[in-house]
Amino acid sequence: MRIATWNVNSINARLDNVLGWFESAAPDVAVLQEIKCLDEKFPAEAFERLGYNVAVHGQKTYNGVAMLSKFPLEEVRRGLPFLDDGEVDEQARYIEAVIGAPTPVRVAGIYLPNGNPLGTEKFAYKLAWMRRLQAHARGLLELEEPLVIAGDYNVIPEAEDVANPQAWLGDALFQPESRAAFRALKNLGFTDAYMQADGTPGGYTFWDYQAGAWPRNLGIRIDHLLLSPQAADKLAGVVIHRDERDREKPSDHVPVVAELRL
Repeated sequence: MRIATWNVNSINARLDNVLGWFESAAPDVAVLQEIKCLDEKFPAEAFERLGYNVAVHGQKTYNGVAMLSKFPLEEVRRGLPFLDDGEVDEQARYIEAVIGAPTPVRVAGIYLPNGNPLGTEKFAYKLAWMRRLQAHARGLLELEEPLVIAGDYNVIPEAEDVANPQAWLGDALFQPESRAAFRALKNLGFTDAYMQADGTPGGYTFWDYQAGAWPRNLGIRIDHLLLSPQAADKLAGVVIHRDERDREKPSDHVPVVAELRL
């Protein structure tokens, strides 16, 4: 089973690019982030024609996540639970389902808050969201099943994951608190798929549109697939589809695909 994650930076603005990649790469399961549309505006029929089942947790203009699967989608969940009752989160950032393949796999797709600028409620929201994700992930691990939490984490885990660390010292993606929260999530028992399968420095997944970041390869690695022990044991490889960044009107992220031998 090939499981992909891709921040598409507006599904309708980049639909031709995204459909072209799906036709050639043909992932079995994919989670998309920053679809930037309501559920009813998601081009579900275009993906259904390619053989995908579709689940969407959308939001007008901002955020939004979707899951596409060649297998049935079961137990679909939209949104993270809160640590405290009575709170409301209007930001569409989390989707989860059991992929009803011969060997079922639970897949979660996340679009973790950016958190910039520092010193504002946006950074506090980022850290609070990560605490909610950690609490929910802990419960999912107790199910002892193949589990993949994939998406745009908006966290640069280590200095080796950024071409120019100095340029990111004041950014929420590279703050000690963000990186510590990511480590705490991993330390629950998750494996970073890329680090297990390859781990070569320079496995970037995002290049900014500004300052010639793409032609100068000034990238960062922020799109991750974290695997439960039951999924990590089946990991066969990870591929970063860098060529997608070189297309006309590309997303600033590229797809990352992990293959599990189930």
